Amino acid sequence: MINPDKKLQHLLWRAGFGATIQDMQAYKNQSITKVVDDLFAKSAQITPLKISNAKPLERQKIRMMSRDERRAMRRKSRQQVRQLNIAWVERMVDGKNSLREKMTYFWHGHFACQNRNIYFIQNQINTIRKHALGNFKDLVMAIAKDPAMLLFLNNQQNRKQHPNENFARELMELFTLGRGNYTEKDIKEAARAFTGWGINRRTYEFRFRARLHDFDDKTFLGKTGNFNGEDIIDIILKQEQTARFITEKIYRFFVNDIPDERIINQLARKFYQSNYDIAALMQNIFTADWFYQKRNIGAKIKSPVELLVGIRRNFDIDFIKKNSSLFIQKVLGQILLFPPNVAGWPGGQTWIDSSTLMFRLRLPYIIFKAADLEVVAKAEGDVNKQGFVNRRMRRLNAEINWNAYTRYFAKEANKKKLYINLSNFLLQTEHPKNQEFVSQFANGSNTNDLIKTISLGIISLPEYQMC
Repeated sequence: MINPDKKLQHLLWRAGFGATIQDMQAYKNQSITKVVDDLFAKSAQITPLKISNAKPLERQKIRMMSRDERRAMRRKSRQQVRQLNIAWVERMVDGKNSLREKMTYFWHGHFACQNRNIYFIQNQINTIRKHALGNFKDLVMAIAKDPAMLLFLNNQQNRKQHPNENFARELMELFTLGRGNYTEKDIKEAARAFTGWGINRRTYEFRFRARLHDFDDKTFLGKTGNFNGEDIIDIILKQEQTARFITEKIYRFFVNDIPDERIINQLARKFYQSNYDIAALMQNIFTADWFYQKRNIGAKIKSPVELLVGIRRNFDIDFIKKNSSLFIQKVLGQILLFPPNVAGWPGGQTWIDSSTLMFRLRLPYIIFKAADLEVVAKAEGDVNKQGFVNRRMRRLNAEINWNAYTRYFAKEANKKKLYINLSNFLLQTEHPKNQEFVSQFANGSNTNDLIKTISLGIISLPEYQMC
């Protein structure tokens, strides 16, 4: 029998970025169904993140600028992208729209895209945020017309005389059907249907350029007609394989890296029958009994972003230097807004290697004790990320608001029972030797000091890396 508090924490990690003490108090004795309903209600409102309202300058104006002016323009945009990254992390930590932000984070990795310009990257992440809990067809259509994606996958160069297959290929392989469920001929025919899809170089919005479009018949997934891009997406979504592919990816991300074929097939069928209602799919997952089975709790390695945001939420941590969160992302190998390639972050065990594991385990001590940083972030091979984050920092100076946390646990002064209560809150999975390890951290002349030192020991355990 799983402890009700453990079920709640499991839900708050998977549908958000971990629990706060305030969450535990607010949801105490509520059914999982009521908590899920509340998470959806709080995420109903769509609030875009805006760092800049300025659109890119027209190409003619950029050509007239001096080299120094262009360099200053790029520097300003890079700084604004940093601000957007930090603002998104802060929103995740805040937790008011936790489910929408978790879904935005998931789709950001699914529809992976890079762009160095603040306008394009901000516009795309807000497009994802808008449709994150809506209809998958609307989301795919919006991404297919998104300026950042059109530029990233070269559809701006896709024209009747010289079709470019990049977008059509990734649309099927990574975004909808999955590899092996289409032919090379399908890719070529789909590319022809997307000819002429690009951006207006003056407004920097989607533009259909009819003179570049191939209006001849195409044969795609067994159907023939004068198809355009919208038709191709419609045909793709009529394939139940699309629902199956998306459902499995969602299952792996939100439930378990090891797929359960029976459950995935059931979910996919309902997803398809609902006409791709994302919210309904997520509601089915979060209210299912199997979601709270022991094998699914503490079964996933936290991504760098989940680890960073989760520890800040657990302890109400605020960094004095906001770029500290950028440095942590860089060292741990996941910088928001900069997925490694169009396939996104692979996740799972790829989050851990010898260097990142050591930093992960030492991170709580570095934050709690304001310890000197002895790590230098790896140099970037990706030109888009070069110079985006400093490779060195002296320390991560942070303010920790202990009041609510210590007050919540101070009712119990016995060291052994205190460990049990704290570990129940902080860990999703346990190891028999954990308490023995943590005892070396436990010291202090009063209960508050004990709470702080035992907590530090617990989150220094490998088990804290799991959610």
